[in-house]
Amino acid sequence: MSGRGPESRRPRRERRSASAPDDATATAGQVEGRRAVRELLVAGRRRVRTLWLATGTDALDELAALADTAGATVRWVAPARIAELARTDSPQGVIAFADPLQFGDINSLLADPGAFLVGLDGVTDPQNLGAVIRTAELAGATGIVVPRHRSARLTPTVAKAAAGALEYLPVVSVAGIPGVLDRAARAGVWTVGLDATGDTSLFDLNVADRALMLVLGAEGRGISRLARERCDVLARIPMYGSLASLNVSAAAALACFEVARRRRG
Repeated sequence: MSGRGPESRRPRRERRSASAPDDATATAGQVEGRRAVRELLVAGRRRVRTLWLATGTDALDELAALADTAGATVRWVAPARIAELARTDSPQGVIAFADPLQFGDINSLLADPGAFLVGLDGVTDPQNLGAVIRTAELAGATGIVVPRHRSARLTPTVAKAAAGALEYLPVVSVAGIPGVLDRAARAGVWTVGLDATGDTSLFDLNVADRALMLVLGAEGRGISRLARERCDVLARIPMYGSLASLNVSAAAALACFEVARRRRG
């Protein structure tokens, strides 16, 4: 990351729903928020079992119609019931219960000649993880890589912050980012770590149009030493103000869209 590492507040504790098991909610099986639920229904990549909608809430008829088309059961309930089931602070009157998200395959993603992966080395804030996933999808990334440990899980908060991007962008769960960097090297995929010590400016990144994997570090400490040592390139984001670093989601936005710009330039 640029600076000493992205800053973030302490992650909020998510509330537990009584209607979905922990393993389902931890892999985006419970989806909340209008935009995220709409993309879940439109994409049609996983079965939606039940859609709960709050009575007396405007602009939910479209979601009900999409759920009917998808074969999901629609339940109109009191807003208090939605609040009781929600695991995010603002479900917007909408909760969907779907099949858990299936993780992608790292070997397939690395074998893609147009690979544009984003690896997150220990990002623990679910809002940041969701925001990065949303940004990466919009920038044309082909996959997100997250470690199984020392990382936010794919909870309802992540799904809501991703605003539906989880339905389109493959997410891969791996033992650790350093190991994936070794595999990327063997697959001919360039690896670019964002780090304040980088010799190359992000805006002079000459490998952006090749198969590559961007690596962003955890909140507070940046990329781990092992990941830093295994990256082909360390790139920094130039800073012109008084602060030392960017939040990881802001840094990801700059990096992903710089790669996208160069690939389409």
